[in-house]
Amino acid sequence: MVRLTVDLIAKSRNHFKKKRGLSFLDYIKTLTHLHFSSKNIEDIGDLSMCRNLTVLYLYDNQIISICNLGFASNLTHLYMQNNSISHIDNLYNLHKLSKLYLGGNRISVVEGLEQLHELTELHLENQRLAPGEKLLFDPRTLVSLSESLCVLNINNNNIDDVRDLTVLKELEHFSAAHNQLDNMEDLEEVFCCWPQLLLMDLSGNPVCKKLKYRDRLITVCKKLDVLDGREIPELTRQFLINWKASKEAKKKKINKHMLSGPLMPYLLTNDLNAGQRPHPGHTYIPPHVQRWKTQQSLWAQNVKIPTNGLNRVTVSSPKCSDTDASSPPRPYTRSSQSTVLNTPLPGLDPSVTIPADLLFLLQDRVPVTRSRWDGK
Repeated sequence: MVRLTVDLIAKSRNHFKKKRGLSFLDYIKTLTHLHFSSKNIEDIGDLSMCRNLTVLYLYDNQIISICNLGFASNLTHLYMQNNSISHIDNLYNLHKLSKLYLGGNRISVVEGLEQLHELTELHLENQRLAPGEKLLFDPRTLVSLSESLCVLNINNNNIDDVRDLTVLKELEHFSAAHNQLDNMEDLEEVFCCWPQLLLMDLSGNPVCKKLKYRDRLITVCKKLDVLDGREIPELTRQFLINWKASKEAKKKKINKHMLSGPLMPYLLTNDLNAGQRPHPGHTYIPPHVQRWKTQQSLWAQNVKIPTNGLNRVTVSSPKCSDTDASSPPRPYTRSSQSTVLNTPLPGLDPSVTIPADLLFLLQDRVPVTRSRWDGK
């Protein structure tokens, strides 16, 4: 097993050339950058003599855990991508750490970063997860990074929801390509909370196939310059923003009109409701139907005709002649004279005479037959 220690540093030819006449102990104390990538390192040993270390390159090794870095209080950049790390821990003393690269490991939960208040970049792309597993975020870590984190890379981690990331209000670069994001409304809800966002990459997600996907994101992210690797012309941005504003204003105007205006688009004009607006719960009846019912009821009371149970009406007309009986029947037309009908009405004298106007109103309600017609 290869372990990173001070002895391994001393044996390194690259570092030996940089001594420039200094003793090894003096050199170790002044060391700021340590390059040990692709060395098959599996573990980190005691490096406490490297007090001034600011940048540590340990990518492309076989490290399984982060350890023995508590001494590096001046460390600002840590490169540990493409190892076999499964948990993020032992970083609580790295108060000055600003860039952390952990892509290509086996991390399933982003946690243990609560003390890194100066962290501006976090790279977690391409985690080697078990089938069906996705990258998750500890809410405590997200809250602690909400005021500092500007760059987040979570490409290719089987993520299907980013609503937990809403608290990261200082994000400027966000990469979540090749995941499982497919809900456009959820994305809009999150991105409208990131006013500083300049660059975003969501390529390879199902949501990219949604109608007007690009236009909708441009209007939500007012400062966005690059989306999925394509620059956004300022003219295009202004056009889409103005178009959305116009559409929302029109919709707001329609809603306001519907709330402040009458429930019905026209006034009722029948005899009983002339000039009155409909009130809530009012069931609308067309004017001609309501007028018919009103007149029927009033006129029926004048002639004392029961309106319930009407079957057939019998009336006589003094102007019909015997020769008219042989004339062929013709459609009834409204006239000022009375008409003879041989329709019996229960409870009514068969010889009662009903004006033609009233008969005209009752003709659709009461089945009638004519016995004589005007021959003219």
